[in-house]
Amino acid sequence: MEASNEFRRREPTLLAIFAAKGPTAIEFRCGDAAMTEKSYQLSQESGECRLKPCAGLWLQPAQSGVLVMKAPKLTGRRSFIAAGSMSLAAMTAPALAEGVQPEGADKRKEPGTFNLWVMSDAHVSTDKAVSVAIQHGLVGFTPPPVRPDSLATALQQSESGSPIGGPSIPWDIALNLGDYAGYWDPPEDGQGREIIRQFGVLKQHRRELIYDLAGNHDASPPDAPESHGKEENWWFRKWADPLGEHPETSLVDNAKRPYKIDGTYERYTFKVGNIRVIMMSDRNDLPYPVGRRASGGASPAGAVTPETFEWWKGQVERARANNEIIITCHHHMLRETTVGSGDFEGVAQNPDGTYRRGKYHGADGAPEGSSYLYFLGDKPKAQAFEKYMAARPGAIDLWLGGHTHTFPDDVFNGRSHVERKWDVNFVNCAQLSKFHSTVTFPPMSRHFGFSEGSRLVRVRLYLHDDTYAAPGWYAPSERVLEFSRPFYWT
Repeated sequence: MEASNEFRRREPTLLAIFAAKGPTAIEFRCGDAAMTEKSYQLSQESGECRLKPCAGLWLQPAQSGVLVMKAPKLTGRRSFIAAGSMSLAAMTAPALAEGVQPEGADKRKEPGTFNLWVMSDAHVSTDKAVSVAIQHGLVGFTPPPVRPDSLATALQQSESGSPIGGPSIPWDIALNLGDYAGYWDPPEDGQGREIIRQFGVLKQHRRELIYDLAGNHDASPPDAPESHGKEENWWFRKWADPLGEHPETSLVDNAKRPYKIDGTYERYTFKVGNIRVIMMSDRNDLPYPVGRRASGGASPAGAVTPETFEWWKGQVERARANNEIIITCHHHMLRETTVGSGDFEGVAQNPDGTYRRGKYHGADGAPEGSSYLYFLGDKPKAQAFEKYMAARPGAIDLWLGGHTHTFPDDVFNGRSHVERKWDVNFVNCAQLSKFHSTVTFPPMSRHFGFSEGSRLVRVRLYLHDDTYAAPGWYAPSERVLEFSRPFYWT
């Protein structure tokens, strides 16, 4: 079959672009069987080929001048792309770079890549304490595998691979989306020192390559005894220290950041190529029930201040005017975007109408919003970000969060870890912790692969132990996201 320079596979499935010099023969296959003519519609004028849903499509060279689009036999409408010897993003980006580029884009001789690693919810003290308890169990009791170093283990695997299988993780920079701290009381210096100890395992990457924001467990309420006489959210600033305010404790030297930070500990931005990354910390230090109490409970519902929301809008509008890719990060997801992010979805209800801890979260504070970014200042269920995006589809390209710990294939009320709403991609990147929740979930993280000249971003899930499946890349969770514009370094 003859096709011109471009074919596309659009929503409700996936946009895939292959640009070539001159006509190219394309053969479409699904599994081992050739796709029938009913599987596609070809426009002779535009060379556009609209494929009917077929899970897990990618390109594979067959012979000179011929491309074979193949798909594994997967089930589930969410299996957009499966792992293969060559990914769709890797195939399309070089062709775009060589062939047709967007008007005004900088042309480089060779396409480049950008590897972004995203992790969240290490809860280092919880995993360490539970692991010790398991190791000192009952006489004659054979304990399950422990994981005392939730952060260090992931960092070591990213550089050297897993000792029980699984490759290393390529990354240029990493984002940590909060909840370094564990337990349910406000964090103290002992937890901070443990985090620094675990960061010490890095051999091939500097600490400054990891950009941080605060989760609900990282907050220091001002009325807690540990906070008296100290700056706002002192623990996170002293030990995670995104601005390098306390290098004597955090060992962070902001001068060594590869991409300069602009902002405050609470909200800041930086730019990688034409990607604008916007980081917003959770404000669980605000007065209860917006924030946590001085002791007991972590008030899981998310919060930002009105000032942060106005700042975010300004950042988004400037980035859009500058034709930048926009990635927004917060510890929490937005309402009804990904798994467990709806009203009361994190908690369970008692017969008397009160709430208790559920599969995902505790009921302290505001149980309705325990699973998502719920407060704007002291306004509950504000949905400020949701309303902004609903009125401006495609306002940003990607929202990254964590907070909700669960299994890789979990789907709750029709929502999985990776979803698209308001023409925005949403990805829940939790969790490095294995033992923090009442249910033991597998430690995992996400990798985002950008190819220069391509609007497609390959998203892979990495399992950091073998309790759910073989460690390493978990193929059923692999996706390809479509962004508003191609990635370019310059």
